[in-house]
Amino acid sequence: MALDPQIFKDYDIRAVVPDQLDEAGIKRIAQAIVYCFKPKSVQVGRDMRLTSASFQKALIDTFLTSGVNVVDLGLTATDMIYYASATYSEDLAITVSASHNPPEYNGMKMVKKGAIAVSGDSGIYQLRDLAVSNKDLFVKPIQIAKLTQRNLLPGWVDHVLKFIDLTKMKPFSVVIDAGNAMAGYFMPAFEKQLPWRVTRLFYDLDGRFPNHLPSPIEPKNMQSLIDKVKAVKADVGMAFDGDGDRVFLVDETGKIMSGTIMTAIITENLLQKYPKDSILYNAIVGRIVPEIINKHQAKPVRVRVGHTLIKEAMRQQNGLFCGEHSGHYYFRNNFYADSAIIAALLVLELMSQKNLKLSQLIKLYDKYPNSGEINFQVKDKQSVMKQIEANYKSKAELTDWLDGITIWFSDWWANVRPSNTEPLLRLNLEADNQTILKEKLAELVK
Repeated sequence: MALDPQIFKDYDIRAVVPDQLDEAGIKRIAQAIVYCFKPKSVQVGRDMRLTSASFQKALIDTFLTSGVNVVDLGLTATDMIYYASATYSEDLAITVSASHNPPEYNGMKMVKKGAIAVSGDSGIYQLRDLAVSNKDLFVKPIQIAKLTQRNLLPGWVDHVLKFIDLTKMKPFSVVIDAGNAMAGYFMPAFEKQLPWRVTRLFYDLDGRFPNHLPSPIEPKNMQSLIDKVKAVKADVGMAFDGDGDRVFLVDETGKIMSGTIMTAIITENLLQKYPKDSILYNAIVGRIVPEIINKHQAKPVRVRVGHTLIKEAMRQQNGLFCGEHSGHYYFRNNFYADSAIIAALLVLELMSQKNLKLSQLIKLYDKYPNSGEINFQVKDKQSVMKQIEANYKSKAELTDWLDGITIWFSDWWANVRPSNTEPLLRLNLEADNQTILKEKLAELVK
């Protein structure tokens, strides 16, 4: 059996197959799930990776022999798993996926009923310890389990489209890059109901990812989309990641929109519909976002980076929306979970309302030059952050440790935070103009 304990991450399970995880390892994890969570019923879906069908079957077979009823969801994007767990009564929903990782990877994401993620804090590490132990995890079935099928797609599409006024959506020319991944499965269902003229890129489901990795956060993976947007003179381009829960947009000139600008646009749209509500944003999102929130007399709430932390904060604050710089966008009316397609629709809805090109819409919010995220290999992360605080504390207007160290000045700010999984510090800096950005970036890099 291949089952490396290192594959259990804070938010999911991700492994190189078959070296770190094989079918026998999947069955052992399924036994640990039954032993740990004692579910009476589970929903199980999968993405298009080469090993996903066999891994899904291994999960289903193990659950059934343990007396757990199973609903086979077939192909599912991660957004659909949140919908499934919040809409139906099964105790757990699982999708076999490794998101945007290269072809040799696979794994799974798991949520409890109500779209509550199973994370490092709520069971993943417990599962790891059980799965790699010598403990007999076989649970004797009390009943003969049933296997049924469920097609989530029509109900989920209807749920998503409730976020916008379809009658006001303009017939945009849109290029969509599915990256041979899950957007190629679900976007045709949306295209039937949206007035867009869609140019499709890489819709064929192919876990080898023959065109590029479905990881749009890396600019090189956006090049096909940029080229096609320019070639067909489209209004917008969209690239989804492997499991369809992240999206990056490009305007008609081929410029990639940042997570900060997308957060600002969605915030503006939603606060027109839900005035004076609470909007969350992570510690790396730029100043334009709290400015938009304050303009609408709504409540800005700054939170730490990370799915589980954000979803918990969304529930505590009853937050309307939360935007992350990394392309995740969370919505109260989506069970406090993230959704790429909802985020994209809300941007195009505001374009329709304001009758602006995407580049013109971006210009309204693109006030502050920024460095993007720059990574540094550092052995002692804590001491470097403390040194930064010591250097700037007496000069800064404010410093905080919400997520790493953030230093605030009247005309610039910077955040340096540690990676959870690697010996890296991540620097983000934003300034009032390019001159200050260049000067302060050189200072901090040094």
